[in-house]
Amino acid sequence: MRNVFEAILECGHDEDFMPVESDDFAATEAPAGSRAKIDILAERVLRGQPLWHPCDRSDYSGLTGAVRPRA
Repeated sequence: MRNVFEAILECGHDEDFMPVESDDFAATEAPAGSRAKIDILAERVLRGQPLWHPCDRSDYSGLTGAVRPRA
């Protein structure tokens, strides 16, 4: 496939996609934008689940990050 149009012709499209919440559709504490959250979202897509769980972490409270001293 050379472009998105060829991909749609060959594989179809997801216009009628209806996500399904199964037993393994669980909330995550992974912060937005983190590698862990991206991996979880990718796994949800592969399982046909909704991207967003209503109880997913919605803020950054309680998190700490690495601090680099200024030169």
